[in-house]
Amino acid sequence: MAPATAVTAVDLGASGGRVMVGVVGAGDQLKLREMHRFPNVPVRVLGTLHWDILALFQGVLDGVRAAAGAGDVASVAIDAWGVDYGLLDSRGVLLGNPVHYRDTRTEGVPGRVLRQVPAAELYAITGIQQLPLNTIFQLAAAAGTPQLAAARTLLMIPDLLAFWLTGQAGAEMTNASTTQLYDVRAQTWATSVMTRVGIPPEIFPPLRRPGDTIGELLPGIIAEAGLAAPVPVLAVGSHDTASAVVGVPAHGADFAYVSCGTWSLVGMELPGPVLTEASRRANFTNETGIDGTVRYLRNVMGLWLLQESVRTWSARGMPADLDTLLAAAARAPALRAVVNPDDPDFLTPGDMPGRIAHACRRTGQEPPAGQAATVRCILDSLALAHRRAIAEVQELSGRHADTVHLVGGGARNSLLCQLTADACGLPVVAGPVEAAALGNVLVQARALGAAPDDLDGMREQLRRTQNLRRFEPARTAIRAWDEAARRVHLG
Repeated sequence: MAPATAVTAVDLGASGGRVMVGVVGAGDQLKLREMHRFPNVPVRVLGTLHWDILALFQGVLDGVRAAAGAGDVASVAIDAWGVDYGLLDSRGVLLGNPVHYRDTRTEGVPGRVLRQVPAAELYAITGIQQLPLNTIFQLAAAAGTPQLAAARTLLMIPDLLAFWLTGQAGAEMTNASTTQLYDVRAQTWATSVMTRVGIPPEIFPPLRRPGDTIGELLPGIIAEAGLAAPVPVLAVGSHDTASAVVGVPAHGADFAYVSCGTWSLVGMELPGPVLTEASRRANFTNETGIDGTVRYLRNVMGLWLLQESVRTWSARGMPADLDTLLAAAARAPALRAVVNPDDPDFLTPGDMPGRIAHACRRTGQEPPAGQAATVRCILDSLALAHRRAIAEVQELSGRHADTVHLVGGGARNSLLCQLTADACGLPVVAGPVEAAALGNVLVQARALGAAPDDLDGMREQLRRTQNLRRFEPARTAIRAWDEAARRVHLG
């Protein structure tokens, strides 16, 4: 491998973005330094929830400038969430702010689309679980709008930002696979599906693979950032979960993962898709990963329930310090009330504590009394959802997991890590917190010859360099978890 190389990783999540410099070299050299962090705050305009994409792009530019001020920038790459997109006209001008996946415009749309392409057929082609936020349903909801009529190019969020950096349009595969418009076996756009549901195939750009060079930073950006030479922008696993799975410090193949943030993505890394009827009915998804792998997983609503509860309490002037709430939740009685985190009532912004109380009443349970009990209900419920997904992913894939790796922001939450270990009856290895940024960095560095050339080697480097914590399961409470699961059909 070459001497140490510094690359810039832009990692965008649903609640915020960060720009990190990663230094990668032979042996035990893999370091991250945060250069810039910025919020990601959606904006509602005339009843529609949008991403503030220009504010996000400004955050990216500010981060690149900070990285350049700190030293050499060998390359830049972006990862972000899936399913959402921007539409460009024939001049490459954005046609309106991208709509947020939590907007309600897709209500009733999946049923209409599935009458045109039956669910079993759609799953056999795309391997993607049915969620109302999927790109296919968003585009179907946009049918007949002036924006879609004028569109000449569709770019997923990280591809849109890369286009503004380089002037080069394309679609990175791991993010394209989240659209439910991508053929998971052929690894091409599913143009026949697009045509049948009235989506114009010609707006979808050519596909890219992680490690490909997208282009170079435009001259104006080079000058604004104070860079002395052209800098390549590289494709990585541009879906943040694809990068996070690269950042799982697993040894061997017998592991499950929970990429835990606003969403919990719970699954296993497989050599190919699982497209059985049982898999479809269980609502598991097959998303493209790095190096020909498949991220076989289920989307669980995740820490969104806690984030939105904290936002609600803060807006009401109630105490909302997260560390204090978590400490109180750890002292609260276990499994008094649980909910199914994937209840559709929890998807959109609003009074999350009130919705949780209502869900408890609907299932014959006493609602949590107070903030600590509500937080404990959320974390117990997430652990139950992790448990179900990890049990089912093993059954459906025919693969065994002897360890659960919990990465992302949720790895900071010791209570959630321990509850997941207890619920699953498996050890949980927590960390790294910045798994997506580390995966982004490693794929960039590999493309530049500065990192191991395979996933096993990259993960070995992670194990040697990152701080990890291990949580052993308390096996004495399995019956209590079983009983709680039956209350909300998570068994």
